Amino acid sequence: MTFDASGRLPEAFLTPGGSSFMDFLAGHAPDLLPGRRDLGAGDFGKDVPHGTTIVAAIFPGGVVMAGDRRATMGNVIAQRDIEKVFPADEYSCVAFAGTAGLGIEMVRLFQVELEHYEKLEGTTLSLDGKANRLTALIRGNLPMAMQGLAVVPLFAGYDHDQKAGRIYSYDPTGGRYEELGGYHSVGSGSLFARGALKKLYRPDLTESEVATVLVQSLVDAADDDSATGGPDMLRRIFPVVGVVTADGYRRLPAEEVGAIVDTVIAARHERPDGPSAPLT
Repeated sequence: MTFDASGRLPEAFLTPGGSSFMDFLAGHAPDLLPGRRDLGAGDFGKDVPHGTTIVAAIFPGGVVMAGDRRATMGNVIAQRDIEKVFPADEYSCVAFAGTAGLGIEMVRLFQVELEHYEKLEGTTLSLDGKANRLTALIRGNLPMAMQGLAVVPLFAGYDHDQKAGRIYSYDPTGGRYEELGGYHSVGSGSLFARGALKKLYRPDLTESEVATVLVQSLVDAADDDSATGGPDMLRRIFPVVGVVTADGYRRLPAEEVGAIVDTVIAARHERPDGPSAPLT
């Protein structure tokens, strides 16, 4: 997209159009969309950093999402403090597992997409509508996914119509699935995290209890999956934990997450495999 000598915006910026920022880019600067780039033949999946485990769970007042901080590149730790959990807009959050660079770019484009819609329409999309917009982004990345550069997001938010938190998962082709069990996990350590969530989760937990359960599940995932980073007690690097309620999105302060981690790790000195689930 080029500017004329006067410095005025191109005509594309002044022409009325739809409320989708992705459609605008596709029409006027398609090369800026991740899925429109041609990498040539080959499998690039082992040559770039990958984010790993994300977990989310619903509580009566909303939803909590957490992600570990490790990015891997093959058998190497590429980054110890990567962030994978972000606010999508005021009342939703999004996280990703998979190719780190494309995942962060996809999250940023999704944030702009929701903000663009809100500014043009004067209202926010429904939670289902937001989940559908993310589907289109993932589907656009399918050519990259076929070359080993897949991104698998996890989306959650507070639904003001249902007055409850909701969680949506996706597959690399853009398939969208609402998770009705109250919790979900994605990424390389998701199998182990989900086992912990199945054991510890209850729908009547408080926000603080859900955050603790999610941290427990990430610790369990790190215990069995080398690509998932557990809490780094030496560097004090802890999971990113985001909470969405009727009041909006907020990220738990590092001090609060650190206190939860300290409690969890202290208890693991007594029970290395973590707390046992009640039988009643």
